[in-house]
Amino acid sequence: MAFARVNGVVLHHELRGAADRPTLVFSNSLGTDFRIWNRVVDMLEDDYRIVLYDKRGHGLSEATPQPYRLGDHVDDLAALLDHLGIGAAAIVGLSVGGMIAQGLATLRPDLVRTLVLCDTGHKIGDQAMWDQRIETVNEKGIAALADGIMKRWFTPAYRSPDNPDFVGYVAMLTRTPVDGYAGTCAAVRDADLTESTRALKLPTLCLGGDQDGATPPALVRELASLIEGARCEIIENAGHIPCIEQPQATAELIEGFLRQHVPH
Repeated sequence: MAFARVNGVVLHHELRGAADRPTLVFSNSLGTDFRIWNRVVDMLEDDYRIVLYDKRGHGLSEATPQPYRLGDHVDDLAALLDHLGIGAAAIVGLSVGGMIAQGLATLRPDLVRTLVLCDTGHKIGDQAMWDQRIETVNEKGIAALADGIMKRWFTPAYRSPDNPDFVGYVAMLTRTPVDGYAGTCAAVRDADLTESTRALKLPTLCLGGDQDGATPPALVRELASLIEGARCEIIENAGHIPCIEQPQATAELIEGFLRQHVPH
């Protein structure tokens, strides 16, 4: 385990793969830690240097008091990459991680070579939805929302108490610090990246699960339409987190895209 204090917060992170390979940076979704990428990374780490990290308030990273701004998460990632001495990288972001990736490409284009935006949008949800979620989490805890969140995260076939992996991901969600979860809800609530993302000019792949209940395929396609030349792919039999349900399809799409745009 590796920890670094950057931008005023301690971030848990991990480096995998050879330092002389092109770098992939993974930013995970709300209520998860970087272990969601493990099966995808297993398929990619022979050819890439991998950076995994837990964003502020998630996993083993420090949970500062809520609320957060999306800019806090963007600044955290920029500071971590500077700390690690990593220059231009391919940034792979899921959900809020995809918003962080978009924000990083705007704030620090020197750090971003290409984008892979998974199950995300330029704007996600509305204020009333996020306010209600924040209130519930602060008053009753994340477990009060877990069933509804799982229906958006995973397909019905995956969402079974007989599936030990599913039980584990419920635990990952409900053990997220309340400040981290609610604080990041506020960050997503207040973020509208429409115009800044429309101005991006870099190779971009947008991915989405065909049964995503949080950022449905229509939103992923709308995001792709904002970025000139962006490619959009919808993964079958996947909810909001295809890297868990369909890791091979996810890794193959990422690898095929990067082979076109990232020198090896």
